Amino acid sequence: MSLFKARVFVHLRPSVLDPAGEATRSATKRLGIEGVTQLRIGKSIEIEIDALNKEEARSKIQLMSDRLLANPVIEDWTLEFKDDQKALAI
Repeated sequence: MSLFKARVFVHLRPSVLDPAGEATRSATKRLGIEGVTQLRIGKSIEIEIDALNKEEARSKIQLMSDRLLANPVIEDWTLEFKDDQKALAI
């Protein structure tokens, strides 16, 4: 078994309103920061998982993300392994 480190980014789908993001965007103006036209808030989950190989680790994390970490009705997620430069968008 090997230890794999990954990060899952969960974010609202573009069609879903983001009240927290909109409130934060509005607050940027009060801070004197101009030009922020859109701001959306999501979450980042750090995972360490034992698996035989990277594909098994990916499969386990995809299952967790689909069923536990993200609400598939309103959220999308992306997976990034710590040693990778590119993310897998789901």
